[in-house]
Amino acid sequence: MTTLPAKSSLPAMIVALLAAIGASVCCVVPLALVLLGISGAWIAHLTALDPWRPWFIAATLLCLGLAFWTLYGPSSRCRTEGVCIDPAILRRRRFWLWTATVLIALLLLFPYLIGWFL
Repeated sequence: MTTLPAKSSLPAMIVALLAAIGASVCCVVPLALVLLGISGAWIAHLTALDPWRPWFIAATLLCLGLAFWTLYGPSSRCRTEGVCIDPAILRRRRFWLWTATVLIALLLLFPYLIGWFL
């Protein structure tokens, strides 16, 4: 049995993370800047991206779905007869995918959950 490196889901996770940041930029970035002591009237202009939030959320979910399909789909373990992926590599990539998914979920839910903290 020959082992191959697992198909990488890293590009899909990176794009999903960037899209999640784009979806929450109207709420997360101003709060982070204020917590860092940076303020100004220009922070209010970050809400201009709010109408784009549904598109960013859709892109995030699509990329996460692609990453999960890459690591859990039918071809995730063995691509052809006798050529399989090292289980340790697959397990590590699945761990990082779930870690990124939790972070992305927090970013996507932040605009809805911030009201409970204020």
